[in-house]
Amino acid sequence: MKTRRDLIKSGVLAGAGTALLPAAYGASASRSATARTWPRGIENQRIADLSDGSYLNPVLAGDFADPTVLRDGDEYFMTNSSYDANPGIVLWRSHDLVNWTPIGPILFAPIGSVWAMDLIKHEGRYFLYIPATPGGKQTIMVMHAAKIDGPWSEPIDLKIPCIDPGHVVGEDGKRYLFVNGGRRVLLSDDGLATAGPIESAYSLWRYPDDWVVEMFAPEGPKFFRRGGYLYLTAAVGGTAGPPTSHMVVVCRSRSVHGPWEQCPHNPIVHTSSADEPWWSRGHATFVEDATNNWWMVYHGYENGYRTLGRQVLLDPVRWDEHGWPHAAGGDLSRPIAKPRSGRGAVKGRALSDDFSANKFGSQWRFHNPGVAETDRVRYENGTLVVRGKGTSPADCSPIAFSACDRAYEISVTLEELSGSPGGMLLFYNERAYYGFAFDGHRMLTYAYGQQHDWLTSEVASARVHVKITNDHHIVTMHYSVDGKNWLKHPWQFEVSGVHQNVLGGFLSLRPALLASGTGEVRFRDFRYRALG
Repeated sequence: MKTRRDLIKSGVLAGAGTALLPAAYGASASRSATARTWPRGIENQRIADLSDGSYLNPVLAGDFADPTVLRDGDEYFMTNSSYDANPGIVLWRSHDLVNWTPIGPILFAPIGSVWAMDLIKHEGRYFLYIPATPGGKQTIMVMHAAKIDGPWSEPIDLKIPCIDPGHVVGEDGKRYLFVNGGRRVLLSDDGLATAGPIESAYSLWRYPDDWVVEMFAPEGPKFFRRGGYLYLTAAVGGTAGPPTSHMVVVCRSRSVHGPWEQCPHNPIVHTSSADEPWWSRGHATFVEDATNNWWMVYHGYENGYRTLGRQVLLDPVRWDEHGWPHAAGGDLSRPIAKPRSGRGAVKGRALSDDFSANKFGSQWRFHNPGVAETDRVRYENGTLVVRGKGTSPADCSPIAFSACDRAYEISVTLEELSGSPGGMLLFYNERAYYGFAFDGHRMLTYAYGQQHDWLTSEVASARVHVKITNDHHIVTMHYSVDGKNWLKHPWQFEVSGVHQNVLGGFLSLRPALLASGTGEVRFRDFRYRALG
């Protein structure tokens, strides 16, 4: 049996130095021989679409882990893990798998931490199977809708104490939900209840014992059909940990009941070296486009930028004569020919906010919110007014969004400061945040998950302009009472270690607004600008 290294040498798999625009996808080797950098779009953000028929990963930059993708006609829809943030479960739309636009959130009441979901369409109706932790207890829930744009039902608890659901209809016409650990559950015909126990159903390929991974962690089963086979793709190796953890493995069967045949060249995607641009690649959904080409959508950490979380990657698939898939994108360091699309692309989305429209869910989300958290906010005359909560960033449910660039600057104006601290942060979780706040009398400093009273200074102003720069992990902060004369905060930080492997939680370091105390804080003219 040929090894993965043999396949790379023979050209069946693309290696790190080979052309990544296969002829089957309409590309020339000469164009792919030179690595490219990202073009810059709105707010100087990097964008994947190179405007020459090719793209450069990531196709959705920032922390959008565990992508589940559904093709519906000539459109594609995707959603991702939203963890404890709310409004949550943002749906995205694309016409080419490269340029994505948010439709908006569909989950408005917190149900705990939301992880890897499965978005499917069955008999004209849309279903979303959701691992969540309502009341702190692990379960799988389901939402459904007649139209992808909604309205969506409230979540229904299926009472399955597992994660990573993968929906499939068997040749017997029955609906099944496969879950982590090689198990499955029979569903009712309407897909809204279980109709049997959790049972063992499949086994995944095991890597050699001397591979350096995080753990076995069989998870993320997803299904597709091709050539009379039912294919099951999944992840093993652990989601984080070493750069060489996580991978995409495939097996297939003629029946939903097995037996399952393992792909002879598993894993079909795997980061084999810390020198590669994308680490811990895995958790794939296979998608067939309108021209019968196949693609994998999965996530990975950017080399040196785990702080950005797991980003969405797009990899072309080639099929061999035996009906097995091969990843054709190599290490994803070079441009790849785009899926063909007859529709125009929307390149990029603004992260700056003049607060003239409600962007909660599509951009802003509360971290670890209460049931009625959105009652704290209102829009008024081009400002966002937020009622205070708690006493610090740890318990005030900061309002955050996912950054998408390696370096960026954020700024906002704080108004009507009268005793309740308002400010801006780079926020990971309750144990790790950096930033500052103002209460009309003082400047408060936050770092390493705590307030530092020794670095409190007098700033007697009800209006303060604040700015934070994250320049490739080097963080500086500035403030001004008149918007012209800026003072540099005396403390600077290096934040490259603020990520999953240090802190857990599978989150990212996010720009955030905070309002604590019992009064209100008014935010005006939030600006985001990528620095390259």
